Amino acid sequence: MSLHPSLSIVLVGLCYILGFGALSYVRRQGASLQFAVEGLVVTAAGAAVDLIGVPLHPLLFLVALYLITMRVRLMVDLGNAFARRKQHRRALGLYRIALRLWPDAASRQIVLINRGVTELGMQEPERAFVTLGEALSGEKQRAGAKYLAAGYYNLGLACRRTGRKAQAIRRFNEAIDAYPHSVYGRAAQRALKEGEPKEG
Repeated sequence: MSLHPSLSIVLVGLCYILGFGALSYVRRQGASLQFAVEGLVVTAAGAAVDLIGVPLHPLLFLVALYLITMRVRLMVDLGNAFARRKQHRRALGLYRIALRLWPDAASRQIVLINRGVTELGMQEPERAFVTLGEALSGEKQRAGAKYLAAGYYNLGLACRRTGRKAQAIRRFNEAIDAYPHSVYGRAAQRALKEGEPKEG
């Protein structure tokens, strides 16, 4: 016995929401209520479209659901690709767009951390200091340990480059506390022992 197409859409949507929710817990980001609500709304809309007689393939629905709910992260990934190619202005433009796409708390923090790292790569440490400080204020555990370590490490670099040496030491230690065995945690440990490392 095969499932009704609308029921297939609902099942795909619920599995997607639960799967990504579980992944967020594994990454220590916590569950995003906004992500769950958006996923449920899109799932309900997909099921309704199918019910009124417009056939919607479950795979096509899954792709649409992913693009809608992950829009901010996808924009960040695209911005990062430009930043790696030293096309910083394009990267900053994409981060600005990402911030206008109604990000949840974790996604907003990720956008700001990446924007701050890009500003640091543009040799604008004061701007990076402000951006990274904004990213890391408030609810600190939203983006997950990897992003927090990256944020604190790069904030440490921004502090060092703007003459805030005591703050730099504190930020490097926070990077180590957030994720000691990550690339950023180890780089922060080196930064405390030796001269200024490269941004990452």
